[in-house]
Amino acid sequence: MDIRYQSDPPEFDGTNLQMHFVAVVDGKPLDCCITAEALEDHFGAASALEGSLREAFARGLARIHAVCTQAIEQTDGAVVLHSGYFRVQGA
Repeated sequence: MDIRYQSDPPEFDGTNLQMHFVAVVDGKPLDCCITAEALEDHFGAASALEGSLREAFARGLARIHAVCTQAIEQTDGAVVLHSGYFRVQGA
């Protein structure tokens, strides 16, 4: 499975408090997102405000992509990264 990530900035979803980003899996786009809670718990977002979430997303980009890749490989579908995904040892 070939998984790559678009370099476009993530899109803020204020209704669901998520940051959406796109993974390209075997040439097809796949919507993925990370919750505000995960960005606060693991990447230092000071609040659920868009600016703070964007900064945290940028800080944690490599780890977010690594954990997302693992989730895609396990589910073969769209991924919502909750805080618990980042508590797993070795993730």
